[in-house]
Amino acid sequence: MNMRTMRAVLLGQGLALALAQSALAQAPAATPGSPALHAAADFAALPFVEEPELSPNGEWVAGLFGVDGQRRVCILPLFDPKARRSCLLVPDMAEAHGLEWVNDDNLILHLTALQQIEGKGWYVSRAYALNRNTNKITKLLSGLNGQSADKVVWTARDGSPIVEIAAQNSIYEEPEFWPAVYRVNVESGVSTKVQSGAGDVMNWMTDGAGTVRLGYGYDDSRRKSRVLYRRTAQESLRIIDRADDRKREEVIDPVAFLPEGDHGIVVHKDDKDRSALFEVDLTTQKDVRAIWTAPEGSWIASTLTAGDRQTVLGVYLNGRERDRVWLDPALAALQAALAKSVSDKRVHIVSFSRDRQRMLVQIDQADTPGTLYFFDTSEGMLHRYAWMNEKLRSEALNPVRAVQYKARDGLEIEGILTLPKGREAKHLPVIVMPHGGPWWHDTLNYDYWAQFLASLGYAVIQPNFRGSTGYGEAFERKGEGQLGLAMQDDLNDALKWVADQGIGDAKRACIVGASYGGYAAMWGLARDPDLWRCGISISGVASLRREVDDMGDASINGHTNQDSWKRMTPDFIAVSPINAVAKIKAPMLLVHGKMDVTVDHNQSVSMSVRMKSAGKHVEFVSLPKADHYFTREADRLALLQAMERFLKVNNPVD
Repeated sequence: MNMRTMRAVLLGQGLALALAQSALAQAPAATPGSPALHAAADFAALPFVEEPELSPNGEWVAGLFGVDGQRRVCILPLFDPKARRSCLLVPDMAEAHGLEWVNDDNLILHLTALQQIEGKGWYVSRAYALNRNTNKITKLLSGLNGQSADKVVWTARDGSPIVEIAAQNSIYEEPEFWPAVYRVNVESGVSTKVQSGAGDVMNWMTDGAGTVRLGYGYDDSRRKSRVLYRRTAQESLRIIDRADDRKREEVIDPVAFLPEGDHGIVVHKDDKDRSALFEVDLTTQKDVRAIWTAPEGSWIASTLTAGDRQTVLGVYLNGRERDRVWLDPALAALQAALAKSVSDKRVHIVSFSRDRQRMLVQIDQADTPGTLYFFDTSEGMLHRYAWMNEKLRSEALNPVRAVQYKARDGLEIEGILTLPKGREAKHLPVIVMPHGGPWWHDTLNYDYWAQFLASLGYAVIQPNFRGSTGYGEAFERKGEGQLGLAMQDDLNDALKWVADQGIGDAKRACIVGASYGGYAAMWGLARDPDLWRCGISISGVASLRREVDDMGDASINGHTNQDSWKRMTPDFIAVSPINAVAKIKAPMLLVHGKMDVTVDHNQSVSMSVRMKSAGKHVEFVSLPKADHYFTREADRLALLQAMERFLKVNNPVD
């Protein structure tokens, strides 16, 4: 077998899934008088469910459930306790990155795995269908050999098991490299091609009838974009827009097609640099009217579109809180009524049936993991379905608030501050905890790491340093060229602010973070060796050059991703912790899972070896089953216990 054939076969093999029956325990009734103190195991408990989705008829819920200490994709009944409960076991070195109902009986699961092809890691994505009646698992488009083969672009609305999926059939730059669109029966697996691939087009978009209307072309080597468009299936696709990514140009990006004609709904900035929804004439790219504008300080991260693919029901906002705003009048009125009924907490309409009568509603706060409820608009009552964390329930834990401080150059920075409950907020030991990404930001949402560390007696501040998302494009660009420099200054200035406020003791501070935050923890010890008493890097990046090189191999748009990193610093070597071990004075804890497909486990292995060779104080906890997000309860517990032991020795509370 030649190497080219071997690569195609490996990609075609896909991922193996196992099916297991699981009796998920129903949450018992709440009991008063929950204990005030909690152990690491209480915080490490997996959420009851993440990303819950109601079936179209509102009788079933699918999601990523915590089952026997592991995250599994499950379908559970809402009403019948005797009905079958099916759960999928996701294989090692793979991540579930989304699920969606096709009809009342069939669910699609999206999986991404890291496969070794010719000695390099490739992210390979596939779609699987699960029938809740038969428990049959069907790998969709199983005969294709491309890297990406799971993008659902249309779902039938008549209850039939039909979807359209855009998928590649080759990893070589030949005609089948460009994704075609296939109409697929998810029960039988039978598929028919409805749109052939087109040069440079990596993404397709359909209207509500399933007609492919628009294609996004992108040449990753030249960083050039173009948009192809047509009104009907009988017309030829024509170019309506072009852009050069290197010049930061953007092509038109509709989120929905309006019925009849050439108008669509598009998210872009208005003339006051505010994020807004517009009706746009797609043939001219001219705005027809403004539909909705985000409030100051918030940005539209994504939209929530109805199944007809032409009605925008709401938006997700990026800001201090990642929140939904409903534009549909009925949903907006219901959201307001629910919020008024529980004014001391936050209410989120999480998912709803096709007729929007049955809903899942989550009620939470930054200091509590929250509760999931079932709500029927015809009845008007909330029924508790489950505590998100059975051990913590709805107890108010450690108080959380957003704070603002000025960096040394005057830039306004926001951070999330969590303080120990029941302790006077004076001269506390401090944990500075930068987020991952770095294109991300921490919000006023429940964070089990911050809550656990605060429960031990630490003041925890999570700075949204320059370069973070959620504060507008100008703020994000301030991180360019500043990785390891001003971005790191912002973390130090967060510690200074906590000390200046009298809240924390700057001489008893540790820096803790994961992924990019793990990089920042390692780099903080090397760059500012006299500032920190210790550092904890979780799934961190020790060698930036190696990480960026790996990224170019693994992703389809790897060159573009590499460009984003290269804009952050002109010299990866100069700001990589692994090259500055000699400067480190404080003890370091490294925690990394061998099943991490986002940051290579060898990043921490190499840092540990380099530290030990230099005679530095380093502890390395390597977890054989842990992934990047610690989706196994045992791994979460091992992580929290390792942090607790390390901090007790190197930065004790008392």
